[in-house]
Amino acid sequence: MSRVEDRVALLLRALEAGIAGEAGSLPELYSADVRGWSPTVDVHSLDELARELEGRAEVFSELELTAHAAVVDDRAYAEWIVRARHTGPLVVDQDTVIHPTGRPVTMRGVTVAEFSGDRICSFRQYWDEPTLLEGLGLLPRD
Repeated sequence: MSRVEDRVALLLRALEAGIAGEAGSLPELYSADVRGWSPTVDVHSLDELARELEGRAEVFSELELTAHAAVVDDRAYAEWIVRARHTGPLVVDQDTVIHPTGRPVTMRGVTVAEFSGDRICSFRQYWDEPTLLEGLGLLPRD
C-alpha cells in the first residue's frame, strides 16, 4: 500500500474504533500526545481519549460506516455516515443518561486528522447533532 492508502485506512480504523468504543486499538492509531476535539470530546492525550471511549462499546449496535476519505500531505479528511441502533445507555454526563431506545439512528459528519509518522496526532470531528437527537427521540422531527 502507498502512504496515502495507509493513512486513509488508519483514519477509517480510527473512526470505527471511536464509534464502537474500542479503546484497546487506540495505541496503534493515535500518538501518545494526541489532541482531539468534537462536539462532545476535548482531549489532550491518548489516555484522555481512551477514558472518553470507556463505556461506549454497548451504546450502539448494528454499526455501518460509510466514508469517503482523502489525504493531502500530513492531513486526512473523511466525510462519513454512520447508521446504527441505539441499544445501550448513552452517558452524556454525571447527571444525564439516555437509556436505550432501540431506535435506528443516522449520524453524518466530517473528520480532519493530522499525522505524525504513522499515527494520528490531532483530530477535529464535526457531526450533525440535531439529527442524532431526533433519531434518539429527544427532538421532534420536522
